[in-house]
Amino acid sequence: MKPEERLAELEQLARQLGATLRYEKGDFEGGCCILKAQKIILVNKKLAPQRKATVLAVALHELGLDAVFIKPVIREFIEDEVAKALRAAQVGPTP
Repeated sequence: MKPEERLAELEQLARQLGATLRYEKGDFEGGCCILKAQKIILVNKKLAPQRKATVLAVALHELGLDAVFIKPVIREFIEDEVAKALRAAQVGPTP
């Protein structure tokens, strides 16, 4: 699956979860938050499609995915990206 197709699938999943997805400029990658009971996912619009998909996958996982059907290939991508993020957090930044 191409990164653009994967990103489109993840965007659709965000809509299914009732999350507001915003692409903005700034010095950040992105993530999710809840503001006044509204789920918001913020992604840096200058990132490459593959990186946008990664940020979106981790944010969706944080919001919870138990209540929606997810295509197996997308579920696998989300699980892989979350595992990578956890490994990176355990190792910490490189000097």
